[in-house]
Amino acid sequence: MKQRLPLFAAALWWGSLTAIGFLVVPLLFVNLATPAIAGGMAAKLFSAQTWVSLGCGLLLVVLSRGREGSEIVPWAAQVLMFLLGGMLLALLGEFAIAPRIVARENLKLWHSVGSAMYLLQWACAGIVLWKVGAKEKAP
Repeated sequence: MKQRLPLFAAALWWGSLTAIGFLVVPLLFVNLATPAIAGGMAAKLFSAQTWVSLGCGLLLVVLSRGREGSEIVPWAAQVLMFLLGGMLLALLGEFAIAPRIVARENLKLWHSVGSAMYLLQWACAGIVLWKVGAKEKAP
């Protein structure tokens, strides 16, 4: 079971980013009455997504240590930069970018920056998933 947890955490991180960012939020803007209502709901979903990302990332960090606690497992050595980078992007999105978007401060600029950071986080999570999944195929 513990051997499968890294794959599950990476899949949950990447999958939830994909579902929220590329399916749910666009559907909000298409189907809700006003962009303001859709934006408010999107902000709540992105905030929840931040905590999912951080939870999955922290679980992966904890699982990156071997049994002895001093060694790092092989998949972790390959993905640590992407794992920490994705978590940092999630934190920056939540605490640096989102407040500016919600305050409608230079909305076009901050929305573009936030979207680029979300896409980078999605790519980091995808790389982590790919590398952790490759570990599962090894004999």
